Amino acid sequence: MKISKQLDVNIRELEKQFTDCSDIIHRPLVAAGRTVYVVYVDSLIDRDLVEGEFLKNMMYGVDRIPDTNVFDFIQKQVITTADTKAADTIWDAVLEVLSGNTALFISGCSQALIISSRKYPGRGVQSAESEVSVRGPKDSFTESMRINTLLVRRRIRDTRLKTIQKKIGVRSQTDITIMYMEGIARPEIVRDIRERLDSFEIDGIFDSGEFEQLTETDKYSPFPQFQSTERPDKAASAALEGRVIVIVDNSPMVLLLPTTLNCFFQASDDYYNRWGIVCFVRILRYGAALIAMGLPAFYIAIACFHPEMLPTSLELSFAAAREGVPFPLPVEVLLLELAFELLREAGIRLPGPMGSALGIVGGLIIGQAAVEANIVSPIVVIIVALTALSSFTIPNEGFASAFRLVKFYLILLASFLGVYGFVLGLLTVLIHLASLKSFGIPYLMPYVAVKADDNEDLQDGILRKPLTGLKKRPIFAQKSQRIRYRAKGEKDVFK
Repeated sequence: MKISKQLDVNIRELEKQFTDCSDIIHRPLVAAGRTVYVVYVDSLIDRDLVEGEFLKNMMYGVDRIPDTNVFDFIQKQVITTADTKAADTIWDAVLEVLSGNTALFISGCSQALIISSRKYPGRGVQSAESEVSVRGPKDSFTESMRINTLLVRRRIRDTRLKTIQKKIGVRSQTDITIMYMEGIARPEIVRDIRERLDSFEIDGIFDSGEFEQLTETDKYSPFPQFQSTERPDKAASAALEGRVIVIVDNSPMVLLLPTTLNCFFQASDDYYNRWGIVCFVRILRYGAALIAMGLPAFYIAIACFHPEMLPTSLELSFAAAREGVPFPLPVEVLLLELAFELLREAGIRLPGPMGSALGIVGGLIIGQAAVEANIVSPIVVIIVALTALSSFTIPNEGFASAFRLVKFYLILLASFLGVYGFVLGLLTVLIHLASLKSFGIPYLMPYVAVKADDNEDLQDGILRKPLTGLKKRPIFAQKSQRIRYRAKGEKDVFK
């Protein structure tokens, strides 16, 4: 419905829209010889701005509002903020009010004046909890989309850092911001994510995880096709690599795209520490990922189907340890793995490092009690505990969860087919990873299609060169903007 010049018509429509909405403040006022109607959401606005400055100036600081150029007069003579705009329809005005702005309807005007007055309740900028680093910034994203965009812009002071804001959700009208570096990010990737945003309708979105599931292409894959992070420095670094940042209002986790398997093994402090220790730690991460995924299944395959592969002394030790255990080895492993997983899920609900401590220490206590009761063997407790510890070394929780799921898939195959089933399971996982793409980028880059980037991305793969050797951006960036570092005297590449 278009906004009418007759204020009574607008008031009736607004009261109809806000029926039984006790948190909506709407009332008529007489100011400067005109009847005006103010609408805003209680406690969602900056009262000092709206009531202490704007309404006070309008009622007592202005003698008369002219009949023409009303908005221009109010902006120059009445309000102190430059962030205003006009709404042509009732629905546009209602949507702005529900977003935290103030709408002002003036008799004789066919438009409503929208004043930016958002003041969302929030917990403020705090330290990162799930991506803790010893060296580097400690701040993290919050539930406020505007604060999150500012945390990124604080680190990249460049007008080429673009922000595109959209609303998703027919009912929730959730704000979503797409941030990218113009000239570095590939235009087709930005266009693709915008098309995916327009490809569906839903009642509401309340977290970036829902957005991720709605827009990913391989919906049945256990491996995430978006990288999530709560660290602004990581998001800013990704933008400079040519990747796109997606920020969902009310969510403290932002999404980075495209993403590859290699990105999930990189932590923020990898670039704040010297290259030698980073290379060592990354090797540990890749090795720990293989252990977290395959060690229990490999043990079952060897111990149950091919014990001749073990040294005789080790085989006798395993047999002695399992003496009196009532369960078959696969059941024994599954029971203890499920116990560790339950403790891990319970620990997620606890604050800080207490969750990780509960998952490991609690599992060891249960394992020790099971050994004393002769329900499981000590070697199974050691293997399952090592698997749990290895999964904690993967920097990204969503990616680690995929390995935990694949672990049970391999255990089942190894329990029925032995080493053949274990190898078959690994092969199917590898084929699946090779078939995945994230916005056109192969998931296994830079370990496949190495000629596509002249082997440059391998410099920041399992091993990392010193920062002075990382002269080119990853394959996410446009070909003409791959160079990111130069020594003095070299050709300028930052234009």
